[in-house]
Amino acid sequence: MKDQVVLRSLEYMESGFWCAESVLLAVAEAKGIQSDLIPKIATGFCSGMARTGGQCGALSGGILCIGLILGRSTPGSPVNAVYSRVEKLRQDFEEQFGSTGCSDLLGLDLGEEGGVQRFLDSNLREKCLTYIEGTVRLVMDLLDHPDLE
Repeated sequence: MKDQVVLRSLEYMESGFWCAESVLLAVAEAKGIQSDLIPKIATGFCSGMARTGGQCGALSGGILCIGLILGRSTPGSPVNAVYSRVEKLRQDFEEQFGSTGCSDLLGLDLGEEGGVQRFLDSNLREKCLTYIEGTVRLVMDLLDHPDLE
């Protein structure tokens, strides 16, 4: 199943969605969740927090997935299931890729003048596909880990 979710996330990216959107769409679909808010809620997280050089959009999409599946809907509900998985996701992502920041991962700032063009010219989108794939794999593993509280 994990491989199918990875493939679906890459298909979403190929179709024109971006990193956070693609991760959220594929995982939500795999978990049978449909909403008009998906992928809208993820759009601002794409391209390193809307080209600000912030956190990788794939990672942000993964965090959104964890919240979507395990998040709370009442104020008094516990947060541990989400927090422990988000912490582990960030840690594993950074360990696997060397950073959690979009600019660090790509080696350029998408928000700088000409940044998007350099991204396109250098085919850095291939790197993003790697981050999407890695994030989906990590998220799917974490969602199947009942012992993380």
